Amino acid sequence: MAAHVSPLAGKTIDPSLLVNVPRLVTAYFAGKPDPSIPAQRVAFGTSGHRGSALHNSFNENHILAVSQAICDYRKGAGIDGPLFIGIDTHALAEPALVSALEVFAANGVHVRIDQDDGYTPTPVISHAILTYNKGRSSGLADGVVVTPSHNPPEDGGFKYNPPNGGPADTDITGIMEKAANGFLENDMAGVKRIPIARARKSEFVKRYDFITPYVTDLADVVDMEAIRASGVKIGIDPLGGAGVHYWQPIIERYKLDATIVNTAIDPTFRFMTLDWDGKIRMDCSSPYAMAKLIGMRDRFDVAFANDTDADRHGIVTRTGGLMNPNHYLAASIDYLFAHRPHWRKDAAVGKTIVSSAIIDRVVNKLGRKLVETPVGFKWFVNGLVDGSFGFGGEESAGASFLRKDGTVWTTDKDGLILGLLAAEITAVTKENPSQRFEKLTAEFGVPYYERIDAAATPEQKNVLKKVMPEQIGMTELAGDAVTKTESKAAGNDQSFGGIKVSTANGWFAARPSGTEDVYKIYAESFRSEDHLKQIQSDAQAAISKVFAAGT
Repeated sequence: MAAHVSPLAGKTIDPSLLVNVPRLVTAYFAGKPDPSIPAQRVAFGTSGHRGSALHNSFNENHILAVSQAICDYRKGAGIDGPLFIGIDTHALAEPALVSALEVFAANGVHVRIDQDDGYTPTPVISHAILTYNKGRSSGLADGVVVTPSHNPPEDGGFKYNPPNGGPADTDITGIMEKAANGFLENDMAGVKRIPIARARKSEFVKRYDFITPYVTDLADVVDMEAIRASGVKIGIDPLGGAGVHYWQPIIERYKLDATIVNTAIDPTFRFMTLDWDGKIRMDCSSPYAMAKLIGMRDRFDVAFANDTDADRHGIVTRTGGLMNPNHYLAASIDYLFAHRPHWRKDAAVGKTIVSSAIIDRVVNKLGRKLVETPVGFKWFVNGLVDGSFGFGGEESAGASFLRKDGTVWTTDKDGLILGLLAAEITAVTKENPSQRFEKLTAEFGVPYYERIDAAATPEQKNVLKKVMPEQIGMTELAGDAVTKTESKAAGNDQSFGGIKVSTANGWFAARPSGTEDVYKIYAESFRSEDHLKQIQSDAQAAISKVFAAGT
């Protein structure tokens, strides 16, 4: 969260702020990106290529080029099974789907789209890939999700999931990014496409029921019977996203006492409340974007929301309101490892290096191994596939966990099962997740955690990305002796593109933003809010010295 909150945060949206959807879609088809301008090139971040047609950063040529790059990668990697493709409810998702289908069909890729031309959450694509590939060694499936996650309505996104079902690693996205930009630079020479009408009628585009297999399998990962039998009262807000048509089948199949508080689908997302900076953003971890569901908390025992592609979760309880994502991760881990007896005894917990240290303390109490990784869910994929990770979670409210029998569920974040887990915890323990977390703080201390953004030039960001522990040279942080300074994650010895400094009572980590001229400071204290502020102040002073020495 940035330091300066807009006076519009948490308020209903003035119509003047809504995106002009016809203009946006026109820009998608009419705008032509200039590959000599860095901001208009294909760029794969942690979740695929993102941008807006209004800025020539997410246009038809981008998606045609990326789709051809995916086809070429598949051919080179010997991937020749079906490609499962899903879209979210952003306005640019439908146009991008058309572009992708034209290329995939022209290249002879067998694509599976939603049977009702509906929306498909990211975890459902992961589930479909893994379910299809189970027991196979050839003819493997992969997938694409057309989504910019919780980003504003004018944005679009396009991400690739290989046969392991998880987010593509940089060894794959690097190849695709280079190839796609090559197509842009050569005026799209080498991109094969056929008209959408031909593509849809071809043997290569088939309709697929994504909903039924996913909904049916939920009982294998969450104790749906316990939720039903307890009568726990649930509120659900899809925030106008891809999960919207999944919740009613779930409620009906498992006979849950649940209410979907908003079923609207509107590409302007006019039903949202504005986020911290006065923008429309479907961020289910933001108290400002979640203001409406928080206001309903007295109506339910537990309530939850998902972002637009339903890979993130926001948990609201009657006693605690919106839970901090770190707090919910800790409560979930504590519960799951006590209630999943068929998981491997050595199944570990995966967490990102910027997640709360209360997770470390909970995992230590459980006698489990903690694997701390750089930011990005891709680091948890292999562990979830083979069952060596029982749980993998990020501080940004994304997580997944194993089926009850200890086998893989999804290898991408699944906001639906994390919401249902909150209901299971409430049903089984008779305490909501906020109450469970309060018990953990009585045992391990109260964590005071915050992320802030600070200005940084591109040159300074590059310095921070490459900083080494000896360049920091801190022996003391907020009055406590420094116990550890890291530029690599302890769990896998991979660089996380920043620095982390820890003491017995707190820590900070600093990383450059991949999209804005800021750097992010994550900090936590187990003493007080004032101690947290001192950690943040010391952190900014230390990073300023690094900038002064390196630029």
